[in-house]
Amino acid sequence: MLGDVDLNRPHNCKCHNTHFFGTDRQTVRRGQAFDLYVHFQNREWDDSVDKISFTVETGLRPCESKEMKCTFPLGRCIDQTCWSACYKPHQHRCINISMFPPIDACIGRHILNMSITSCDRTFQQCLGDFDILFNPWCADDPVYMDNQAHREEYVLNEHGMLYEGVHKHVTSRPWHFGQFENGILDICLKVLDIGSNYHQGSERGCRWRNDPVHVSMVVNHMVNNNDYLKGTNPLTWNGSVPILQQWYNGRCRPVRFGDCLTLASVMCTVMRCLGIPSRVITNFCSPHCAENPLAVNELFDSTGKTLCGKDKLWAYHCWNESWMARRDLDLCSSNWQCLDPTPMESGRACCGPTSIRSVKDGELDLDYDGQHIFSRLNASCIGWLSKNSDKKEKLCYDAWLCGQCVSTKSVGNNHHEDITGAYKYELGSLKGKEAFYKAYRRIHSGYCNAPNCHIDRDLAALQSPFLSDAGVSMRFKMVNCPMYGQDVHLHWLLENLRNECKNLNFNLCTQVLTHNGCALDQFWKENINVALGPREAKTIPLHISYNQYGHHLGDHNIMRLVAISDPECGGEVLVVKRDIVINRPTVLLGLPQLNEPCTAEISFCNPLQEDLKNCVLNLEGCGLFKEPMTIE
Repeated sequence: MLGDVDLNRPHNCKCHNTHFFGTDRQTVRRGQAFDLYVHFQNREWDDSVDKISFTVETGLRPCESKEMKCTFPLGRCIDQTCWSACYKPHQHRCINISMFPPIDACIGRHILNMSITSCDRTFQQCLGDFDILFNPWCADDPVYMDNQAHREEYVLNEHGMLYEGVHKHVTSRPWHFGQFENGILDICLKVLDIGSNYHQGSERGCRWRNDPVHVSMVVNHMVNNNDYLKGTNPLTWNGSVPILQQWYNGRCRPVRFGDCLTLASVMCTVMRCLGIPSRVITNFCSPHCAENPLAVNELFDSTGKTLCGKDKLWAYHCWNESWMARRDLDLCSSNWQCLDPTPMESGRACCGPTSIRSVKDGELDLDYDGQHIFSRLNASCIGWLSKNSDKKEKLCYDAWLCGQCVSTKSVGNNHHEDITGAYKYELGSLKGKEAFYKAYRRIHSGYCNAPNCHIDRDLAALQSPFLSDAGVSMRFKMVNCPMYGQDVHLHWLLENLRNECKNLNFNLCTQVLTHNGCALDQFWKENINVALGPREAKTIPLHISYNQYGHHLGDHNIMRLVAISDPECGGEVLVVKRDIVINRPTVLLGLPQLNEPCTAEISFCNPLQEDLKNCVLNLEGCGLFKEPMTIE
């Protein structure tokens, strides 16, 4: 009786926006019906005597009690509250069956079996396996996103821009997320399979796979990597695909090593692949505090050298944002959620999901790790002068330094978008103060019932002595935007705010800075005496040659310039600093045309007055190479 069964893969994949994976297998999104055609050999379908039922299974040991197996009949209409199927005549001896995966279906690989009963005879046929993903096109799915341009950017776009550098000089580099590359969906589903241990022993069983909150926690846990010391330098990666492939082909052993940018980007790939809208975020001036979460301490010596302490002020830190409704918090409207796969300084593996709305409003009781994200964005920075016998003197205080220029790629283009306003209110605004008071009470439990004036009193103590009373304002201003191999030119701007003369002696120094706040050895020092008349402003040119910094510069091309008044001269010690980024040389590519044969021409100009040796070029191209290429 039963003939061929056409699973109608090309049409289904196109309708479900999964054709980017290819159409050789069935990949659908939950909450949306998909069609198949059943042909009969010797007569028409007769629903008065013929009955069809379907069984859908997922997981290693599927059973109905754990919602991993469901059997349902072929009916006249779709029931959108559960697994269901309906039919309509299509052609001679053929019916069109529409099958509906409910909006709470688990994400992952499923097996579909069909049973036909006719004239007291039963025929069984396995229709094969198919994959179910989250559906940001379906209004009932917690990951629903109502803007098509945003869906195209945060779900379908395989290419992105990542932001690094410092907040006064943001640099970018491209990244290939590659969520639709061959084999990546299998790898991402393997991530969920291996990560099932995260929920082992819980009452949820495998049901966590229907909830984007729990899926995101598992992915966050799996992407996390505590090893920063051995393996491939993160700056050699151009995309997520080779990292995921190396993990999968290496029997799911960790790929070493990864920085925050790499971890967030790989997580973004997995989340987009599973159907959860996601993007990579960079937060500039990101504190990692050892003691007080809302105050990061920087330590300097009398020469201006930045010393290593317990606290670190990272030049930038990256995390992932994913879009979903937090129904676990009774918040039905969707919003961006922070997910940080970089290990936390408290020893916990990772952070989130945390609603950015709750972070902005200081509602830290509602969510996972809200304190962690709030501190990264709102901590104050205190500078100290290190003295003998473990003594130190307060130099400067900045309430607004941390959480600068929170950045992500714009929708539809490669431009940079500043989304700081989504994370915190304007400094000094009434709403900003209210949010800070709420968060302060949550972070410092001793202030749970304290009035605002007590919090203000403690914050004022951090600022004393009043550093603005020094009577001199100073800042560094870049004259050029140096490329690697070029000298650095700055202006040191000083102004005497008093009516009396000032004669100051300054020590200046420059150190290489890693992106995670570690200052290395000094490579440039200078001593300058500055005489300022009453209300006089003065500009002092500074020059740091490539020969002085070139052989010291680290992977992230960041260095720090500090000027500090000589403590031996008496009076209040003044300090000013500037983090400087040296731009990398650009690599120019030709302009290939879609569906046209092309020859890629790659040009690179050596900016140095010396030969470059042992150079390596890493190439990765979507649809161009089966795997990344390395040219020496």
